[in-house]
Amino acid sequence: MTEETVRAAEIAANLAEIRARIAVAAQRSGRRPEDVLLVAVSKTYPIADIAAAMAAGQRDFGENRLEELWSKVEQARALSLDIIRWHLIGTIQSRKTSDTVGPFVLIHSIDRAKIATRLSRDAVMAGNVMRVLLEVNVSGEASKHGFTPDELLAQAGELLALPGIRVCGLMTMAPFEAEPEATRPVFRALCGLRERLADRYPASDWGELSMGMTNDFEVAIEEGATIVRIGSAIFGSRNGQ
Repeated sequence: MTEETVRAAEIAANLAEIRARIAVAAQRSGRRPEDVLLVAVSKTYPIADIAAAMAAGQRDFGENRLEELWSKVEQARALSLDIIRWHLIGTIQSRKTSDTVGPFVLIHSIDRAKIATRLSRDAVMAGNVMRVLLEVNVSGEASKHGFTPDELLAQAGELLALPGIRVCGLMTMAPFEAEPEATRPVFRALCGLRERLADRYPASDWGELSMGMTNDFEVAIEEGATIVRIGSAIFGSRNGQ
């Protein structure tokens, strides 16, 4: 077997295991496995790994950095991998909102009103409407981006009125914990915030909850995640990290 064949088999096996764990977690919480979308976080991994994951049935891929994302969009086009559904999951700099308007199925990381306003402006200028999630810093960690719950409750009406974006739900990143169970309060709080927003703005779409990564996705699913973002459990460690 060639190195490429071995690598493809490894990625396929990892995907199968993750899908099985997603299914068990969904069923444990009385949900259907198909109600949870797996986004394979492909940042720093080559297009060959993405192609291998696609061969194993994966369609949704998440990238953190705009430059890398656009590079991979072009590489995928050159390889006729046009059925990829790209997700931007990383922080957006205010000077780069125009670069964020593109063929992306969902932007997970609108972390403040300034970014939402600028992205809406740039999307309108491009004749586009971008589907977005509002990032919430539920844990209150200084190292995390996002609205505080109180900020989002106060500003949601203005964000929902922006013409160039369509809010589809919320996103959060829980603290890394040795015991995944310790992240449950964070995920439960985001779900509760979503319910409050849905009650206050019932005409808007609050359906998506993007929460849970390699270390804690099963707990996130039990608490209502509709999207989980998983990288290293599929592709392995990044450059030995």
